[in-house]
Amino acid sequence: MKKALLLSAVVAVAFITSSFMSLSTLVKGIFSDKSEVAAAPANAAAPTKSLYDFTVKSLDGKPVSLSGFKGKKVVILNVASKCGFTPQYADWEKFYKEHGSKIVVLGFPANNFASQEPGSSEDIAAFCQKNYGVTFPMFEKVDVVGDNQSPLYKWLTTKSMNGWNEKAPTWNFCKYVINEKGELTHFFASKVKPEDDEFKKAVGM
Repeated sequence: MKKALLLSAVVAVAFITSSFMSLSTLVKGIFSDKSEVAAAPANAAAPTKSLYDFTVKSLDGKPVSLSGFKGKKVVILNVASKCGFTPQYADWEKFYKEHGSKIVVLGFPANNFASQEPGSSEDIAAFCQKNYGVTFPMFEKVDVVGDNQSPLYKWLTTKSMNGWNEKAPTWNFCKYVINEKGELTHFFASKVKPEDDEFKKAVGM
């Protein structure tokens, strides 16, 4: 009996801790600066890894080596289907159609912010095609923050790995810009769109 009560208490504490952490992430995201911009300083340390060291899975479960994007700039988005920023799918699809030969857009669905990406890979693919005609590469749902953060986002948000940046996504549709050498150069928060001057400058437009 005592063991059962102790186990129940441990489970309850774990649940409360997990819920608190989720609530903390949610509150932080809601009050974050959605227009924030950060760029690599001139004296940034040399990264220990590049974008090309990572392999991820496409929405249909196939492995994709990101080394396949060598020689192009890359924009990485954490996307969601039920967010106030979801209409940005249209903005980034237009951008990709116009500049995809030189600047690739990669979408990573994530359910970390207010559970705004609850669907399966099939649901996400159908939503993106039906509502926005998305043709830029989309990948399996990942965690972009937290204990289960994906290896790619761990690199994007760890200074000792990427050379300068520790800014993690604070909400859906944050952007990371990678140069033609696979190096992280910029972070843009959720409100920044492809037509904004700071973004255009970052990708050399």
